[in-house]
Amino acid sequence: MEIRYFKRYSNFLGRDMEFKVYGHRGKPVLFIPCQAGRFFDFENFHMDDVFRPWIDDGKIMVFSIDTIDNETWANKGGNPRWRIEQHERWMHYIIDELVPEINHLAGERNWCQMPITPFGCSMGAQHAATLFFRRPDIFDSVLALSGVYDSRDAFGDYMDDLVYANSPCDFIAGMPWDHPYIRMYNERKIIICVGQGAWEDVLKASTARLDGVLRSKGINAWVNFWGYDVNHDWDWWYKQTAYYLPFLMGER
Repeated sequence: MEIRYFKRYSNFLGRDMEFKVYGHRGKPVLFIPCQAGRFFDFENFHMDDVFRPWIDDGKIMVFSIDTIDNETWANKGGNPRWRIEQHERWMHYIIDELVPEINHLAGERNWCQMPITPFGCSMGAQHAATLFFRRPDIFDSVLALSGVYDSRDAFGDYMDDLVYANSPCDFIAGMPWDHPYIRMYNERKIIICVGQGAWEDVLKASTARLDGVLRSKGINAWVNFWGYDVNHDWDWWYKQTAYYLPFLMGER
């Protein structure tokens, strides 16, 4: 497996941001680590072993990035407006700085531009889903495992324009029926999964809420609730990822 390391200065965040690329060509997958995770978590937590067959076959290139969750969603004691503004700067880093870099690095290997799939577990799933639902023009699919898809756990009753824009349960519910994104969602692959075992209660409730919102808008998504023995942990995320990747790749 070819692995490359990059460090780039982000004008939005005012700091260097690091990421790794796994694979020599293939569809770009944006891996977002769990809460406060780092760019090396993809291999440190052995998710690279799950992706290896597709990476080695040149079907997938994974871009594993850094989060700043300790400043934003996980910083529950901080000023809520500053926290969400900082998160929005991280979102702009991804959309306006990292995505062009992904397009360049993947494009020079694939000889063409390919849409990106955001993927994550736990808080990484939350960010992956938010990126997808905010920008279906950039992302053509999403795989989100054990995520929270509204702002209540992190921001309580606080709501403003930016919190709303980063809470899919809220901003999708508020979309008009003729919003062009609804058609775009239905042309893409949406896979949302959560277990029903230990440490999944809050995530299960949020996933159910998102499922209801999507259904109410006529948005086709594969929302799956795994068994009561399925815990909020890596061993199950490995199994879920291996199960869903063939569907994302059009192999099933």
